[in-house]
Order: sequence, then structure tokens, then C-alpha cells
Amino acid sequence: MHASSGLLTTYLQGLERAKPDPTACAIYASLDVLTTHSPVVAASIIREFRDQRRNLKLIASENYSSLATQLAHANLLTDKYSEGYVGHRFYAGCDNIDAIEAEAARLACDVFGAEHAYVQPHSGADANLVAFLAILNAKVQSPAIAALGEKDVSRLSHADWNGVRAAVHGQRLLALDYYSGGHLTHGYRHNLSSHLFECYHYGVERDTGLISLDKLRAALREIRPLVLLAGYSAYPRSLNFAAMREMADEVGAVFMVDMAHFAGLVAGKVFTGDFDPVAHAHVVTSTTHKTLRGPRGGFVLCKKEMAEWVNKGCPMVLGGPLPHAMAAKAVAFKEASTPEFRTYAAGIVANARTLAEACVRLGMPVLTGGTDNHLLLIDVFTGFGLTGRQAENALRQCGVTLNRNAIPFDPNGPWYTSGLRVGTPAITTLGMTGAEMGEIADVLKLVLSNVRTGERTGEEAAPRSGKYTLAENVVSQASERVRQLLDRFPLYPELDLDLMLQAVPDQ
Repeated sequence: MHASSGLLTTYLQGLERAKPDPTACAIYASLDVLTTHSPVVAASIIREFRDQRRNLKLIASENYSSLATQLAHANLLTDKYSEGYVGHRFYAGCDNIDAIEAEAARLACDVFGAEHAYVQPHSGADANLVAFLAILNAKVQSPAIAALGEKDVSRLSHADWNGVRAAVHGQRLLALDYYSGGHLTHGYRHNLSSHLFECYHYGVERDTGLISLDKLRAALREIRPLVLLAGYSAYPRSLNFAAMREMADEVGAVFMVDMAHFAGLVAGKVFTGDFDPVAHAHVVTSTTHKTLRGPRGGFVLCKKEMAEWVNKGCPMVLGGPLPHAMAAKAVAFKEASTPEFRTYAAGIVANARTLAEACVRLGMPVLTGGTDNHLLLIDVFTGFGLTGRQAENALRQCGVTLNRNAIPFDPNGPWYTSGLRVGTPAITTLGMTGAEMGEIADVLKLVLSNVRTGERTGEEAAPRSGKYTLAENVVSQASERVRQLLDRFPLYPELDLDLMLQAVPDQ
């Protein structure tokens, strides 16, 4: 590309008589502006696109949003403060933000069949904090203040306020254990959630890797928590939310579900009936960027009786909302309401099941023997004598991007781990189906079975380093198979990567 020309100009000149793609034009134009104002940022964006197109993305919590969603996320709305919520702002001039937030919330309610939606949270962690504090305020703080004859917390004496605080922070949370597939925000002791509650956890059975509802019911009756939290970031099976709601009701617990990982499967009507969390939970939290295939962000769904409290995410824990992010969420929710998205969501699960079956056939230890959702877990310590860290790095060396993950009863802890988490949302977005799942399983087996650590591993401890060796011919073979696969399913095919790379010095 000539130094004086931009990406957009070069693209248009190369079309001859072909009709230009308007989305490609918008992306090239934005990169031209960034190249002028911040070459480092522009170059990093282009290199990230290169890396994502050239590496097979199997990270269960990542996806590829539409370019329309990305364009909605980068616009003039960034400049506007809009603390509060629709019709109740702390800043003037929020009419247009009200329209966008109301539209995003309406679409979210339509897609999920929810009574109320709050689309301001910046992430899933923020959404969980909003939900936790809304529940605590509605069920504990507000009644405690009323019992003191007050409505306004600001009017309480110091001593009375400390009494209310003690009551609020003495509540119990029962959630899935981190090592059984729960999330950091579900009461993990290194997370703020463990300071908000007295936290208890349920786990999976050692012999099956599954959650026992009978044991969960017994734990509920013993602990009697304020909140029963369901949901996961690394559990390969579906959950019966109808049964869990019934158990929560038995002990008067608020039933909360974190569906961040599987929201797209709910929106796409893969999880329905007893397995639809929105139909059964009092409060549901989620991200928008995993199986839902939207921008990075979070949201909360709830029953109408909780709406007043959820809407107070600001000032409870959030600062200024991100209007541009809410605009992108609205685009994503609209996309998730289409028949095409339902087909996509079904494809995610079909691919995950096919991939799990292929891995099992090749002798790889897949936890629970398969999957009901978008992810599977491979025990690389048992199967290959590797830590998750070694396996993750070796596969990345061959063009496969995924993440190591702790597994139940993991002997290697949360940093080295013994497992790999493998997800199908992104590769399903690219258009891959069952045949490609078999090829991916072959590549995983090829790499993992050829990693050498230089030392034998015992049952009690794995090598405490990420060091390993992988023969160059294995790297070449695996990398070539990944390249051929991705060449058939290019990311954002409307964009010309070679053209974009010409604008990046020292590639």
C-alpha cells in the first residue's frame, strides 16, 4: 500500500466495477483515522485481527460479534454521562441515551421472556455485584431500616447504620464450588463476593463429575442461605432450574442464576422448559459476549418485584453507564431474536457434543463423558501427564487458542491446573460443523500426545513449571492442519487481511 493512501482508498481502487461492502468501508475508514492519530493502536488492532484469523479459537468464553455490533460500540455516544436509569437520570440531556437503553432492555426482555432487564453492567462480574446488592437491599437492608422507623438510610445514626450493615453482611450464599465449575464471583475467597456473604459451596460427585440435586437439597436445608446461586463457567452439563427453584422455595432462599456462559443457548431456545433459568429464577445475570455473540458487557434480568432494586446499580456499585456499549448490546439482542440465531445456538451444542465424542474415541479423558452445552473439559494430567499450563502453551504454539482450567479435585491448583476447557461458540460462528470437529479432535490428540516434559509425573504432584518440548515436525504438521481449516472458514471474510497488514510496519 502506498504510504500516502489509506486502507479505504486502496480498497475502493482495487474493486474495479465490484460493489463495495459498506461494513468493510466503515472498518477501513475507522482504521485510517486511527492510523493518523495513534499508529500504535491501529497497528495493534490489525495484528489482533491477524492473530484471531490465524489461530483456532476454542476459548469457551469468547466469540466473534458481528461487525455491526462492533461499529455500534465505537461511536459518538462515548462522550455522554447517563448515571441513573431510563427516565431517572442524575445528568441532563439523556433523552437519546434513554431511547437506546430502553430499546436494549425491551429487546432483552423479548429475547429471554423476562419481566425486567437492566443493561448497564460493564461485565458479568458487575452484573453479579448488582444482583447481590439488589437482593441484600431488598431482603435485608430495606426491612431493617423500616424496622427502625426510617425510610432514608442517610438519616440513621452511626450505631443504627452499623447494626444494619452487620445484618446485611451476615447473610449466607450457597453456590457451585470454583473447582467444580463455578465462577470466581460465586464466593471464591480471592473475590469480593466472599466478603459480601458468608459463603458455602456445593460441588460435583467424584465418581460422576455431576451435581447431585439430592445433596444440594440437603445442603440447602442445613445452611438455609439467603441466596442459592446456580450457573457455571466450566460445567459441561445442563441444570434443572425448575427443580432448583423448588428447593430454594423450600427454605425461603432467593434463587439467582448466572447464565453468562450459556445465555446464547437460552436466547436460541436450546435450553427451554425446566432448563430455562429465566422462567424459574428470581434474578438472572449474564454477559453479552460469550454464546450470546454480542459486545463485551453484562446485564441483569429479574422479576418485576426486584426491578426497583436492580435499577439502583448506580449508585450501589456502578458508576456512569457506557451508552456506546448499551447501543451495541441492543444490536446483539436484536440479532439474537432471529431464526438464524436459533440455528446457530443449536449448532454450538451439536458441535460441542460431536467434538467431545471424537475426543473420547481418540482416548482423551473428557469429564462426565461428554457435554450438554457449549464446552467440554479434558483431563490432560490423567490422559497425558501434563499440567493444563503445558497443554495450553503447546497448543497455542500450534495455532490453537484455548485455556487451561481447574477440574474437580484438581491436584495442581488453579494456576497450573490439570485440565483444558474447550468451547465451540467461536468456531460455530465461523460456520464449522461436525466434520471439522473430528479434525480438531485429531489436532488436539496429535499435539497433546507428543508433548514431552522431561520428567515423570506422579499421582500427587505434577511438574511445577510450564517447561515442555514439542518436536518441530509435530508443530509444523499441526499448524498446517489448523491453517488449512481456517483458510476454509475465514474470520470476517469481508475484510482483506493482506491489505490491512500492509499498513502495519515490521509485521
